[in-house]
Amino acid sequence: MVTLTPDLDEASLVDAITGHDAVVVRSTRVTAAALEAGERLGLVVRAGAGVNTIDLDMASARGIAVCNTPGRNAIAVAELTMGLLLAVDRHIAEATADARAGHWDKGRYSKARGLAGRRLGIVGLGGIGTEVATRAAAFGLELHTLDRAGRSAATRRLIDDLDVTVHSVASELARAVDILSLHVPGGNETRHLVDSAVLAALAADTDAPVLLNTSRGDVVDPDALLGALELGMHAGLDVWPDEPPEKQGEWASALARHPNVVATHHIGASTDQAQVSVADAVAEVIEAFDEGRLVNCVNVETRRLGSCTVVVRHLDRVGVLAGVFDVLRRADINVEQMENRVFTGGRAAMALIEVVGEVGEDLVAELSAGEHILSVAVRGADC
Repeated sequence: MVTLTPDLDEASLVDAITGHDAVVVRSTRVTAAALEAGERLGLVVRAGAGVNTIDLDMASARGIAVCNTPGRNAIAVAELTMGLLLAVDRHIAEATADARAGHWDKGRYSKARGLAGRRLGIVGLGGIGTEVATRAAAFGLELHTLDRAGRSAATRRLIDDLDVTVHSVASELARAVDILSLHVPGGNETRHLVDSAVLAALAADTDAPVLLNTSRGDVVDPDALLGALELGMHAGLDVWPDEPPEKQGEWASALARHPNVVATHHIGASTDQAQVSVADAVAEVIEAFDEGRLVNCVNVETRRLGSCTVVVRHLDRVGVLAGVFDVLRRADINVEQMENRVFTGGRAAMALIEVVGEVGEDLVAELSAGEHILSVAVRGADC
């Protein structure tokens, strides 16, 4: 059974989620109350990348997988980012408003810096950030970014191919550029990442600093940005710290009203192309879950949890692993993670069982004596 209710909000989701095995959301907040109400719920899919609107702690405590669709709307957000930059540089919003009002002012709107040769800093060189980088390079912008551990080989190649300069901290990056573009997730780790110090650094070496934010509103300290705008900074903003939860309504924002801001309505991912791509990704996540696999799951541990690994080679027979787990249970050994791989032909298999506790020689001997066990080995320095 599939229920389509796009108008659900945080409160009404609590009742609607009952009886469903999975729920797909875009911006609707999924609270602890909603997760507790979903007695059958096993999967929450965020149709997008950011999962800051989902109570991950409660989902993890209840064994509910939270998956997202990263990168599927990256091109759309990158296109808007470049559009905001062009609009800031060429005064497109103000010029349009004047033209519609019947006011001709070629003298004022002829003044623009241009983009070629300017220095763009990208905070967050993930799926969206790399799409911004490729487009910015085509405009002739000099590229800079922040250092980050664990970058993929593809991203490292992009940094080399586009001659991106890498900086160690945000203030150092801001001081080296005159345009700063933000592409990081929201949350405690990035809250007010761009503060008064970063904005001051951005404005220190240029007379026309620009801040672009198509990530999350809380990444920027709004009071610090208002102060910087008063001193001549310009900004292109698609996200806001106080944006309304509804799609339409009255809204009073000091940032949006500022004459140095080009404002859009959190629409970065909202193109037809992006929506189709995200919908395809959601279907892939659900199909995988239905097959017993997790795709793009953000709340499953990827690090090793056990103190050691018990490797059991065994015949692929009914009840073999049940016997192994029974021995471990009686020894008060807790299983954290396990994987069982069947060899070609389906006659034998190998189980990798991560456990917490001491697995001594006597326990290995007891496990080895089980029916249809071929061998038992223990790996790990803490065993």
